[in-house]
Amino acid sequence: MRIVGLTGGIASGKSTVSHLFKASGIPVVDADVVARDVLRKGTGGWKRVVRAFGEGILCDDGEVDRARLGQIVFSDPEKRQLLNRLLAPFISSGLFWEIVKLWFKGSKVIVLDIPLLFEAKMDQWTKPIIVVWVDPDTQLHRLIARDGISEEQARNRINAQTALDWKRSRADIVIDNSRSLENTKEQFQEVLNEITSPLTWKEFGLSRRGAFWVLVSIVVGVLLFRNVYNDVKTAT
Repeated sequence: MRIVGLTGGIASGKSTVSHLFKASGIPVVDADVVARDVLRKGTGGWKRVVRAFGEGILCDDGEVDRARLGQIVFSDPEKRQLLNRLLAPFISSGLFWEIVKLWFKGSKVIVLDIPLLFEAKMDQWTKPIIVVWVDPDTQLHRLIARDGISEEQARNRINAQTALDWKRSRADIVIDNSRSLENTKEQFQEVLNEITSPLTWKEFGLSRRGAFWVLVSIVVGVLLFRNVYNDVKTAT
């Protein structure tokens, strides 16, 4: 199985690229979706977060008000780190089981869409790593337009994340989303061709089909050994 890492920054266009993968039939494991699941009312993640941040972050129905929680953690680095620490074990477990499900389905290539791919040390499990990059000015203006916030608020949110230029320096593949959607789609098509190329022997061995053939080879080897051993024993 080839596990492709996909990351970027706020308003970089990572979600756009993620949707392009889905539209092309490539399974995507979305960390944001997993994070929403682990924050649902009554879950272990929900209990930890409410205990740490108080019931003031809850909606009337008891679910976490993600917008309110976001305002708190974006304005305070220590609280943001606390939230990441509280949810990291649950998110990692959720991602693992999503990968296992796709493995059992026989998927050869999957994409892990993780905003904090490097920060969570998940980059060591993915190859290649794709970073969706955008120039700073475009990122700022897109965020202001998308969320209807002030320039100061937008800058605070951008500065609260690891710099896109740093992520770009760690990438195997960079998609520059600074220009038009059509340009991004052209880059994406090249990336799609690259990641759907034939699996390496190591990747094939980690796939369900590869594991099946490894098992068959072992069984056949054992049977052949037993037959040869019995023939030699009989002859002597």
